Amino acid sequence: MFSKIRSLIFKLDPEFAHTLAIKALKFNYTPVDNIKKDKNIETNIFGKIISNPIGIAAGFDKDAEVYNPLLKLGFGFVEVGTITPLKQYGNSKPRVFRLEEDEALINRLGFNNSGADIVASRIKTNLPNGLLGINIGPNKDTKNRLEDYLICIKKFHDICDYLTINISSPNTENLRSFHNQNELDELLNAIKDEKQKLNSKIPIAVKISPDIEEANVEKISELLIKYNISLAIISNTSDKNRENLKNINKLEKGGLSGKPLEKKSNELINRFYKIIKGKVKIIGVGGVDSGKSAYEKIINGATLIQLYTGMVYKGPSIASKISNELIDILKYEGIKNISEAIGTKN
Repeated sequence: MFSKIRSLIFKLDPEFAHTLAIKALKFNYTPVDNIKKDKNIETNIFGKIISNPIGIAAGFDKDAEVYNPLLKLGFGFVEVGTITPLKQYGNSKPRVFRLEEDEALINRLGFNNSGADIVASRIKTNLPNGLLGINIGPNKDTKNRLEDYLICIKKFHDICDYLTINISSPNTENLRSFHNQNELDELLNAIKDEKQKLNSKIPIAVKISPDIEEANVEKISELLIKYNISLAIISNTSDKNRENLKNINKLEKGGLSGKPLEKKSNELINRFYKIIKGKVKIIGVGGVDSGKSAYEKIINGATLIQLYTGMVYKGPSIASKISNELIDILKYEGIKNISEAIGTKN
């Protein structure tokens, strides 16, 4: 079905097409393929059993408007955001670009969202029907980026299943400086103190850039373990790796996502997994569009999977399609539960 209308959708401006997709989900206008239930792909996370390890990454449901319809599409979990303390428009348009030949996107959205108060109110009045994560970040013009994270933790810690600390976006100036050891140490320590003040046990995820230097992998891993971080999301959009792309839009400034990140993401997942050895679980993201590509991330060390660009190119049934393909892969490999496959490539 989607393959027949994709060419029409791709004639639209990418951001406008995304707006239409959100509206379609709100009114249940999206067709759903047959979603198989199979214990082989059930995943235990934070003491909860989810139907499969495939999640929608932050960036799609930026304002927490359609997390329940996304769960209906067959996703095992949903991450909304990035949400900032105050409403912000983001960067000027156009700011999203398709690279069709490369099965990729470039975006420079800049954390456009309605702000923490509106999003929190929305979630409280429309409780999630499954596992919900909220991705948080600082406002562009804030005078204290660290404090912005703490404001969002106060706002959201008791209305979701986990919070993601976004330090990876290339579209917010100097945000990636939090990958530096001292800055990340200060941030994670402040988050630990804030959770103690709130008497909150909310699991924390840290979203990591694919562009970090090799030397930083071990330093970041040590800090994630030191502060009992629950999840590392590896890895987000890249502002590098443009040399082999075919589409002219490769020259646009912003974060590259999709197929071109797959190999680099898998290698980075594997490097982190070898150090953290299950002490911090990994959400693998970057180039996932099939059961095979999801399974490759799992055997490299990912417990959970996220995608966004894959849905742009493969359509709304992608989660159920990947789940069905994973069931077949596990049967072929003789694996009883997907958890047994995690990190087996090492």
